[in-house]
Amino acid sequence: MSILYNLFINCVSVLLKLIAPFHPKLKLSVNGHRQTSTILKEKIKPQDRVIWFHCASLGEFEQGRPVIEKAKQLYPAHKIVISFFSPSGYEIRKNYELADAVVYLPFDTNKKVQEFIELMHPEIAVFVKYEFWPNLLNQLNKKNIPTILISGIFRKNQLFFKIYGSWMRNKLCLFSHFFVQDKNSKELLNSIGFDKVTLSGDTRFDRVFEIVNQNNTLDFLENFKDHKYTLVAGSTWPDDEKLLVDYINNQSTLDEKFIIAPHHINATAIQKLQKDILTKSVLFSNYQQNELKNAQVFIVDTIGILTKVYSYADVAYVGGGFTNGIHNILEPATFGVPIVIGPKHQKFKEAIDLLNLNGCLAVCNKNEFDKTFLELRNSKIRKEMGQKASNYIKSNIGATDLIIGYMINVIKN
Repeated sequence: MSILYNLFINCVSVLLKLIAPFHPKLKLSVNGHRQTSTILKEKIKPQDRVIWFHCASLGEFEQGRPVIEKAKQLYPAHKIVISFFSPSGYEIRKNYELADAVVYLPFDTNKKVQEFIELMHPEIAVFVKYEFWPNLLNQLNKKNIPTILISGIFRKNQLFFKIYGSWMRNKLCLFSHFFVQDKNSKELLNSIGFDKVTLSGDTRFDRVFEIVNQNNTLDFLENFKDHKYTLVAGSTWPDDEKLLVDYINNQSTLDEKFIIAPHHINATAIQKLQKDILTKSVLFSNYQQNELKNAQVFIVDTIGILTKVYSYADVAYVGGGFTNGIHNILEPATFGVPIVIGPKHQKFKEAIDLLNLNGCLAVCNKNEFDKTFLELRNSKIRKEMGQKASNYIKSNIGATDLIIGYMINVIKN
């Protein structure tokens, strides 16, 4: 099986390089991979003590961030290396101030991962949520580098738990410890013989809980909101925006305001969105202060401020549920905001939990969408839902301390 895997991964590596010139996102990734060794040679010296965090993409980075920040606080003399698999994570966080080096994870070929580990020589490797690269795990094991998975989540349909999944199951043995989000994940790992498992919860709760105490003021949104009822739609896709536009054009009143933050910032798509909205709208990229109070819709055509934007919401719609799956609902929840999502939420534990607690509502079509937001004009309903969402966040904090406690026993001062 190892021979077949290595043959496959080498072929994929070559194929991606051939395709990259014709695919912008893939081109970013391939070009970034070429810089990994150079960055490590420049930033990491043989005598440095290193803690390494791997995050597949931006979402995993946000999960790992509380642990990264705590590790930097406890071990200021250590260097922090963060690796990404996805360009969407790397491009946004390549200048993250607490990291001494931010790089792309190399393709999982024996030669590349061996060089990667030798250049970085971490004292501990921390994988966030998932990413199981066989050759990389083998190399970490050969070097006796403690390797942990944090905020992990496992499902019964994964290869590890199949009769024919023994080869990948054996790779799990190379982890020193698992910190998992839920009881089901712990039981699944226990069922295949893994007992070094801690039910820690999700580090994202620690991250979003801290957000409330930060300065979330955005002056332009203070002026735009003007003390009016405001619906914030975050990480929206075209399917979400179609429902929102129809609601704004046909159901809204002049006493309602709308803030829309699309998931992808595309100039053509933004222009179409603004054109489809019949009421007055403004863009973040070219708004004028004197037009904010008279506008009904504010379109956030930038990245990096959505968390602060949610602090202005009376109700939040989190996008993705009519496309590939919902985005982060914990950010609005921590502000005590009632949340509405689309139908594709089954793989998200926090969505299921909040739906059961009635801190969140799911809609499947236009009629349900309109009906739900008309009902949420009732401030009593919003207050009750928002309180349940806020309480849910507070009841799930603490994962970071459990993980850091383990790391303290591994990293010697």
